[in-house]
Amino acid sequence: MKKEEKLSDQKHYKNWLVDIKQRLHSVQMKAAVAVNRQLLLFYWQLGADIVERQAQSQWGSGFIKQLSADLIAEFPELKGFSERNIEGMRQWYLFYFKHIVNPQQAVAEIEQQAVGQIKNESNLAPTLQQITQIPWGHNLKIVSKCESVEEALFYVQGTISNNWSRNVLVHQIESGLYERKGKAVNNFQLTLPEAQSDLAKQTLKDPYVFDFLTLTKDFKERELELGLLEHLEKFLLELGQGFAFVGRQYGLKVSDQDFYLDLLFYHLELRCFIVIDLKAGAFKAEYAGKMNFYCAVVDDLLKKEHDAPTLGLILCKNKDKLIAEYALRGVKTPIGVSEY
Repeated sequence: MKKEEKLSDQKHYKNWLVDIKQRLHSVQMKAAVAVNRQLLLFYWQLGADIVERQAQSQWGSGFIKQLSADLIAEFPELKGFSERNIEGMRQWYLFYFKHIVNPQQAVAEIEQQAVGQIKNESNLAPTLQQITQIPWGHNLKIVSKCESVEEALFYVQGTISNNWSRNVLVHQIESGLYERKGKAVNNFQLTLPEAQSDLAKQTLKDPYVFDFLTLTKDFKERELELGLLEHLEKFLLELGQGFAFVGRQYGLKVSDQDFYLDLLFYHLELRCFIVIDLKAGAFKAEYAGKMNFYCAVVDDLLKKEHDAPTLGLILCKNKDKLIAEYALRGVKTPIGVSEY
């Protein structure tokens, strides 16, 4: 066999091996999801049984301790039957059950779907369908920290979409992401198409939480900028999914003058550049004009034909909402104003 043929065979083998590994990883992931869903459906039904029997008999909370001991004795190799965990199943069921129409039918449909008997998921109970897609530990954290089903499902969907670890999930809940998301003052409805406007609005928060920074009392904007970049991973997590860092003090030349953007990002879902202007103090109306200028220049010099209009985000220590709304009125560039 010639050397060239041997190298070619090795290359084909390596490519084939990579393909096998990818397929195996995919199968493992699907199997893990299926096992997790079946386990959670069992937990759901056990929680329902406990609630039903407590309602129909004189059983108090003490029987959960006995149930835990009996299950552990019968299945010593299995984890998850501690008294605390079984009580968690009961609380989990109680948190959601009023939100799910015909819970038992929903369970049956999801079990059928899990083995491929149902292809159309339109009849599945959306709540149970979602909460059985994330790990049990995530579910426990959500129901223990959220006040409403709507808030809980927000974090469930966030976990599904962003693959949050449990620690990241807890951070998002404790930082109040549900209350902050989509709250920035903006003019998107007047400057962007409806679909793009809704997505842009949900992309921004107010306020942003930079609790990972240690700043001096009278910090300057440069200190804030350097601190955010020093903790870029945490900064990106706080900004949210889709932000790709392009540059700091990004230079733009207009006529014979140089201008520098504090931070420049590209958003992978919005398909546009995002200019972030950092302010150490309160919002001032003139900041909107400056951001309008920056976005116009980025549109001319950096934006490609397939990109959406550049979006501006002015981050201030504090703001007067009414002043910010007036400042953005009539501005044709999409701009948001948030505190941090």
